[in-house]
Amino acid sequence: MALMPVDDALALILADAAPLPEETVDIAQAHGRVLSRDLVARRSQPVADMSAMDGYAVRAVDIANLPARLTMIGESAAGRPFSGTVLPGTAARIFTGALVPEGADTVVIQENTTRDGDVVEVVNETAPGRNIRKAGFDFMAGTALLPAGHRLDARSVMLAAAADHGTVSVRRRPSVAILQTGDELVRPGGGAASPAAVVVSNVYGVASLARDAGAEVVDLGLVGDSLEATRAAVRGAVEGGFDILVTSGGASVGEHDLMAPALKAEGVGLSVHKIALRPGKPLMFGQREAMRVLGLPGNPVSAYVCSLLFLVPLIRALQGAPAALESFDARLGAEVKANDHRRDYMRATLSHSADGTRMVAPLAVQDSGMLSALAEADCLLIREADAPTGRVGDPCKALPLLG
Repeated sequence: MALMPVDDALALILADAAPLPEETVDIAQAHGRVLSRDLVARRSQPVADMSAMDGYAVRAVDIANLPARLTMIGESAAGRPFSGTVLPGTAARIFTGALVPEGADTVVIQENTTRDGDVVEVVNETAPGRNIRKAGFDFMAGTALLPAGHRLDARSVMLAAAADHGTVSVRRRPSVAILQTGDELVRPGGGAASPAAVVVSNVYGVASLARDAGAEVVDLGLVGDSLEATRAAVRGAVEGGFDILVTSGGASVGEHDLMAPALKAEGVGLSVHKIALRPGKPLMFGQREAMRVLGLPGNPVSAYVCSLLFLVPLIRALQGAPAALESFDARLGAEVKANDHRRDYMRATLSHSADGTRMVAPLAVQDSGMLSALAEADCLLIREADAPTGRVGDPCKALPLLG
């Protein structure tokens, strides 16, 4: 059977990934959530003209000729505005963040003045309108500040709060269940183990990627290489109402690779199985009603790469966020051999040449079980199917690593 191209597999995985329902969350809990509708400013920022400096609010015409002596008639501080009017020949003491009093159109910084009691002398020139943040200087009420589909980071949470949003409308987080299979697996932290034992790692990396993408994650535990036990675990995930079930292990075609038979027996229709990808050829995808199932290979590097390429975009799409991963252009920092019929995502490091050009060099060892190389890498060098030998300096594309 011919292997499915990577892009075709991704298209099938994302085909029915409509955004999940909307919910409202407090602004304090909004970080990492994806907006379900445009966020519109509920007020202008600032609402009125505001001082950008400590100094004196004056009329520009009164300081056209220097030195100018003015009588101080009041004070405007943040939260405590001056209620009077700055009349000809007068000034009001003002502080950063305070409202500019009526009548004033310039703020003279205090370093440009001297003061004797209630008399302020302006000794250096200040242009009209200087040191004032005009009403709406940052944004105006009614302005669309952030679009639907935007994932709220620290900066956009601040913006939403400043726009007077105590709550925001976001998409529900996708629920992701992770199931790891294999008789050989044990949990980390157990100390000395049998030589036949393998300390499980996939679930932790996959869970981290899923959470970073915005999902809520549940670890369903380890399941041995038993068809009945695997089927029971899949049934439990279906009954749990998860949006996505991620399995790791048992995805190939050996006698102990039971995931595909178990999924089919539990009513999961597989639309993807075996793709033209390195690492990660055995990847599976299917659905049972609303639950999507992504079957990852058991090799840890393969599980990570497939999670990055397929799980992260799926989680994003279910939140209404842009699903595509953004690659970047670079130059090869080392020679690479000609590729075969599978697209290759090689673990690589990014550096910069003397002229600032980004250079990507694949690591010497590309084994799909070598986690130390994955941890050393900071990007994936993308080698298209049937790509010819790559020479140092040839253009290339790479994908940043996440998590």
